[in-house]
Amino acid sequence: MVSTEGVLAFAAMSLLVIVIPGPSVLFVVGRALAYGRRTALETVLGNVVGSYLLVIAVAWGLGALVESSAAVFTGVKLAGAAYLVFLGVQAFRRRGDMRVTDMEAPARGQRGDLRTVLDGIFVGVTNPKGIVFFAAVLPQFVNHSAGHLPLQMMVLGLVPITIGLITDTLWGLGASAARSWFARSDRRLSMVGGAGGLAMIGLGVTVAATGRAD
Repeated sequence: MVSTEGVLAFAAMSLLVIVIPGPSVLFVVGRALAYGRRTALETVLGNVVGSYLLVIAVAWGLGALVESSAAVFTGVKLAGAAYLVFLGVQAFRRRGDMRVTDMEAPARGQRGDLRTVLDGIFVGVTNPKGIVFFAAVLPQFVNHSAGHLPLQMMVLGLVPITIGLITDTLWGLGASAARSWFARSDRRLSMVGGAGGLAMIGLGVTVAATGRAD
């Protein structure tokens, strides 16, 4: 299996990549501003599940296909971007439904728990940053002489997933705390919700406009 030194090196590289806010972080922040802490944490859960599905895809060869084919990569990227814009538009349109008196209860028009997790999974599995990282970096840390390469990659993949779970949770809690601080009036709460929706729309446009590294 992978040596301890290899795991630590991969963890260090993962941390360097993850601390730079990407689509998953900005998506969590946008959801936290639009809907609050519970939705943010459910989004984090879905996002890490979606990211680990990328690890599984890479481990069994599907990730290499997505990374090597410009057409497939672009299709996946645009699907994720379009969904981000769709979610952002929904959040922006429903900003007027937000009330200070509803802060302890789900906001009107808010998606259910399972749907929120599924949203996070979809965004996680179509995240271009995750696709490139897992397809291009993860295989480099596998010990080929030890065999069981898919299993090694699935175990190694737990490292960035765990780091992402911790950091994304902190981002979500921080953003939801800021939302609570602004929630002193219905008008300001509506503005914060609208800002979250605009953030998700802007993220979707950015993802769509981002090209491949090559």
